[in-house]
Amino acid sequence: MKLNIVLAQPQIPQNTGNIARTCAVTGAALHIIRPMGFEPTDKQLKRAGLDYWHFLDIRYYDDYDDFFAKTSGNYFFFSTKAQKRYTDVSYPDNCYIVFGREDAGLPEELLFKNKNSCVRIPMMPTLRSLNLSNSVAVAAYEILRQWDFPELQNDGELTKFNWSDAN
Repeated sequence: MKLNIVLAQPQIPQNTGNIARTCAVTGAALHIIRPMGFEPTDKQLKRAGLDYWHFLDIRYYDDYDDFFAKTSGNYFFFSTKAQKRYTDVSYPDNCYIVFGREDAGLPEELLFKNKNSCVRIPMMPTLRSLNLSNSVAVAAYEILRQWDFPELQNDGELTKFNWSDAN
């Protein structure tokens, strides 16, 4: 099973770094649509992603047209403007979950043309939105939960004790 996380024109390097780390630990591919509000060499980006960069499958695209020309599959557009909850969707293998700019989201024209593929994370009506990196993590783990966490380690071990010795 393959998950693709798409950031359209990200503006904050720390968010992208956190998302890169989420991609690394989940095995998701990271797709970034330019322009970005920072350079990929930004210190804050690298710091937020810690030492996970070499584990990433990361691809860059010049713009939306370039992205859609080079990819194919099922796209799900996450937006506070969507009418359907993200948990009401069954996500297929090799799907793309697309997130917009931190300050503007995805273009309304794109959302309007893809109404049935637009989903939202429910939140309080008087507040703008979750942080982008938190939204990506919520969405990614819902999809991985639906897929029964393929290829991920599902149990942990203590360092000083053995779980089998516990009550």
